[in-house]
Amino acid sequence: MQIITQHEHGGPEVLTIMDAPEPRPLPTEVLVRVRAIGLNPLEARLRAGEFPLLGKPPFILGWDVSGVVEDALTWRFRPGDEVFGMSLFPRAANAYAELVAVPALHLVRKPASLPHVEAAALPIVGLTAWQGLVDLAGVTAGDRVLIHGGGGGVGHVAIQIAKALGAYVITTAARHKRNFVEELGADEIIDYTTADFAEVVRDVDVVLDTIGGDTVERSLGVLRPGGHLVTAVAEDDPELIATFEAAGMRFSGIAVDPDPAGLRGLVNLVEQGKLRVHVQETFPFERIADAHRLLDAGHLQGKLVLTV
Repeated sequence: MQIITQHEHGGPEVLTIMDAPEPRPLPTEVLVRVRAIGLNPLEARLRAGEFPLLGKPPFILGWDVSGVVEDALTWRFRPGDEVFGMSLFPRAANAYAELVAVPALHLVRKPASLPHVEAAALPIVGLTAWQGLVDLAGVTAGDRVLIHGGGGGVGHVAIQIAKALGAYVITTAARHKRNFVEELGADEIIDYTTADFAEVVRDVDVVLDTIGGDTVERSLGVLRPGGHLVTAVAEDDPELIATFEAAGMRFSGIAVDPDPAGLRGLVNLVEQGKLRVHVQETFPFERIADAHRLLDAGHLQGKLVLTV
């Protein structure tokens, strides 16, 4: 099979396509013939050496896959099943490959209505939003929810999940993404290039942060007493936790983890027509460097996907 690997940190040009032995699934795992791979900004940072999650090269990036089961050492799936999911995060899952061995519990069946490209784009961003809004914050009907970065990967899925839960959704987004987030269901849109959310938003029950930096601390003033800020960027910080608790608020940092229950929740929303992941662009396997150049540029609308 072919893999995409790297032997040094650097720019997109360090990503190299090579031949490699096919992986062998262990008991409780399946071998998946990959049809599409979801790309995430974190992978560009790992490639460049900005974040030591996978150690030193060589390594194979990637976690989000959609494909067809080729071999199954588990009762959960059979060869021919179409599946998708996010495997092993934050350990290496070696998803930039034509074949990948995946724990069966990290996958769910792909509904026929969900194309492989969209299925591969969904797991990390979908589970981050789901775990933040549903599991951590417990958003319910009538809640006021502020989502920072509503036009991005996590943000655009979070808008749809919050709307499906019955929330009133406020989001920050650049002007050129206004129509996009409006179509997703956002009730209020703040153009962060011309307005300061901290001055115009008040009495929010939940803030979901996908931006980081000073956005976290500046969000404190928009929360109602007892409100909850969940950030997918900053980790649990004792000082921030203490600051929020002293003000009568909650602060949580979320690191997404594999979650079949969450994936099934996302599938239910997809099948109900309440959720669709937006894919800005697809790239064939051999154009991985071009895809990473776009990841490096940032300001994406939705997701990028590699097709195999």
